[in-house]
Amino acid sequence: MTITVLPETVAASTPLVRARNVHKSFGENEVLKGIDLDVKPGEVVVILGPSGSGKSTFLRCINHLETMDRGSIEVAGEQIGYELRGQRLHRLSDRAIARQRRQIGMVFQQFNLYPHMTVLQNIVEAPIGIHGQSRQQAEKYALELLERVGLTDKAQAYPRQLSGGQQQRVAIARALAIRPKLMLFDEPTSALDPELVGEVLNTMRDLADQGLTMVVVTHEIGFAKEAADRVVFMDGGGVVEQGRPEDVLVNPQHPRTRAFLARFI
Repeated sequence: MTITVLPETVAASTPLVRARNVHKSFGENEVLKGIDLDVKPGEVVVILGPSGSGKSTFLRCINHLETMDRGSIEVAGEQIGYELRGQRLHRLSDRAIARQRRQIGMVFQQFNLYPHMTVLQNIVEAPIGIHGQSRQQAEKYALELLERVGLTDKAQAYPRQLSGGQQQRVAIARALAIRPKLMLFDEPTSALDPELVGEVLNTMRDLADQGLTMVVVTHEIGFAKEAADRVVFMDGGGVVEQGRPEDVLVNPQHPRTRAFLARFI
């Protein structure tokens, strides 16, 4: 599969994430209609928008879980999923794409933990099986991560023995175990009971405070106000408005942004 790309979309750049003119359709439904977005190293970008606006699809395009139809996405200066030959992008092999994903951690709506594995086993599986780390090295770092997310005492527990909030914190630790340059969060609290949301958001705030580069799709306006460096509002497959949280959330300029945020007041 090849994708036409303009020369300037693959130029070297300083942002950790650089997306240009990203398009994606599912059949006749055009979900992404030319997304341009940069994410700087250490920046926390929160993407807001109504259901169907393309937020999750764009997030999945960043680590090539969805293939874009047109455009360019670079992470750390490397074109994701494709290589440039002349003026066209050609899809990389599955092995090369898997290698690229090693620098990107992702946390989903569902926890996707292996039920037959302990918490510790869930976290060390990728570092040992995919990245070739020794078990001793992987387990040592996994225990550090469990301390970081407040679950040191759950290392030998099974997912069924944990609350939803605890399972999602394990999922965050698992994503961090590959030492990613970038973390993607796709509505990480949407499957949780309301009383469990806070513990996951607190973990994410701690990660933000530690300087981890994060792109977060969420409806949690409070988290966006407190933790985001920049808020991006998407609607209809495009970026409608973006800026500092105090600007976009308190004094939005676009009527569609104002209408969306009015639901949360």
